[in-house]
Amino acid sequence: METLVATVLIVVIFMLASMILNNLFSNIIKSNTRAIDTYISELKYLYINDKISLPYQTDFNPWSIEIFDDNDDEAITQPMIEAFNTETKQTLTQPIFETK
Repeated sequence: METLVATVLIVVIFMLASMILNNLFSNIIKSNTRAIDTYISELKYLYINDKISLPYQTDFNPWSIEIFDDNDDEAITQPMIEAFNTETKQTLTQPIFETK
């Protein structure tokens, strides 16, 4: 009887540990933005070197990307890149700093 109880406890502990690890790894994979960050850097380079013009829209896997002028102050316009993930509803917004 003691062996049966110990075996059940060990199985339950291993099940809980595997569910926790599975949840942890799936969250890490879902929140990985390395590929979109690289693509945004490429778009910044293309914009700074006048290869694309505004407004600009494109898709990159589940990401919908838009480049636009942020006209908060009429004297200063700051181009912005906004990427929206249609699967995870995550939004990334980055300004483009021109070095011309």
